[in-house]
Amino acid sequence: MDPRFHEWLDLWPYAVVMIVIASWALYHFLAPASWRDWTGAGLLQAFIIALYAEMYGFPLTIYFLTAVLGIDLPLVHWSGHLWSTLLGYGGAGALVEMAIGSVFIVAGLLLIVKGWVRIYYSDRRLQTDGIYALVRHPQYAGIFLVVFGQLVHWPTILTLVLAPVIVFVYVHLARREEAELIEQFGSEYRDYQQRVPMFVPRWRDVRGAIEAS
Repeated sequence: MDPRFHEWLDLWPYAVVMIVIASWALYHFLAPASWRDWTGAGLLQAFIIALYAEMYGFPLTIYFLTAVLGIDLPLVHWSGHLWSTLLGYGGAGALVEMAIGSVFIVAGLLLIVKGWVRIYYSDRRLQTDGIYALVRHPQYAGIFLVVFGQLVHWPTILTLVLAPVIVFVYVHLARREEAELIEQFGSEYRDYQQRVPMFVPRWRDVRGAIEAS
């Protein structure tokens, strides 16, 4: 066995801890109820496992790129920052890559938590203010940001494959939910649809929210 591989084996406990923590947060803040919710959550669970198993466990993507495609990559942990490694920026580039990805991840987590808080205390009333004045589906928008940030930070073959599937499933889920909300709230929700975008906020609304805070 390549002696450098022991670096990855020693990190497996971190993989287990991160998978457990991220999975708890996933099911706590998304609180899946219907089978469609569970489908989306299951895909995110697969994304989490694929991500951290490679980040701290088994470097499948690096093996594939080196053995199958013949790309010369060092078998060390920081090589998992593939964008930096493939562009030849090394460890310094990896730090920049991680910082950029972390911005998207933190922003996404804030959206998920803020959306959860509003729904938890909503008493089944239609939410149109706060974070819901910026986007109609802040939690799903947050998921997209977290997934994108992780792909910047630590891309793998499996997570790159899962990412568009996750986006497709949650866009479809959002549309199904909106059809149900129209049935429940009628013109009130239709007016809300006209005022507020689905996932991507308008810059003037974001700026207004920042100034108001």
